[in-house]
Amino acid sequence: MSDLISNISDNSFEGDVLNNTKPVLLDFWAEWCGPCKAITPILEEVAGEYAGRVEIKKINIDQNPDTPSEYGVRGIPTLMLFENKVLKDSIIGGVSKGQLSKWLDERLEA
Repeated sequence: MSDLISNISDNSFEGDVLNNTKPVLLDFWAEWCGPCKAITPILEEVAGEYAGRVEIKKINIDQNPDTPSEYGVRGIPTLMLFENKVLKDSIIGGVSKGQLSKWLDERLEA
C-alpha cells in the first residue's frame, strides 16, 4: 500500500477523520472483498494526484465494526468523503479512476 494511504481503526476514527484539518476519503473494505482489492491501485494513484487536497484512509470492517455500523455501511467497497467533521458524500461499489476523480473534483470544489 502507498505511503499516502493509512489504515485507521474504530479507536482512531475521530482523530484521523473527524478532527482532520483536510478532507478525508475513507475506504471501508475487507480482505475477502474482490472489488475492494481492485480499487486499491486506483486509490493509490488518486492519493498521489490529490496529495495536499485530500487524505485517503482505509478501515477494515471486519476488524473495526463500530464505525461502519455508525455510518450505515451495507456494501463494500464504500468510499465516504468527510470534511469539517461532517460526512459530505459517499459512493458504493467499484469505480474507475475517472469516475472517482470526477466525483472528488465535484465535491472538493463545492
